[in-house]
Amino acid sequence: MTTGLRDHHYEVEVRWTGNTGTGTTSYRDFSRAYEMRAEGKPVVAGSADPAFRGDAAQWNPEELLISALSACHMLWFLHRAAAAGVVVTEYRDAATGTMSLQRSGAGQMTEVVLRPAVTVREPAMVGRLAGLHEEANERCFVARSVSFPVRHEGTATVAS
Repeated sequence: MTTGLRDHHYEVEVRWTGNTGTGTTSYRDFSRAYEMRAEGKPVVAGSADPAFRGDAAQWNPEELLISALSACHMLWFLHRAAAAGVVVTEYRDAATGTMSLQRSGAGQMTEVVLRPAVTVREPAMVGRLAGLHEEANERCFVARSVSFPVRHEGTATVAS
């Protein structure tokens, strides 16, 4: 479906790698392991959350969704900062997400909170960061595509 001025298309392959020899003969008889692939990129190993019989050492879909929201916000923020003449020298985010499960076993993300810690070159730039976060939040492709709130609680420091 074409809806925009310029459409971009993405192709990924997700391949289940958790067949332990008996397929899905029962809930406990298979691994939740999978691989994500895209042409020309390293393979990313994934699994379910450990609460759902997954491997804690692998990325789960919920972590990937939160990471996508965080990275999208960061990239838009850095773009808007550069355009506004705000020199960012460091950016880190300690993002969190909340998923709510229903009795049926279905669940959904109910909120993601981004906590970007931004370091800028000059003290006068600190006052402009809140507006840049708002712009990034409004423009982030991923945040605009989800049905739950994505909030940000940014902090700022000045480079020494």
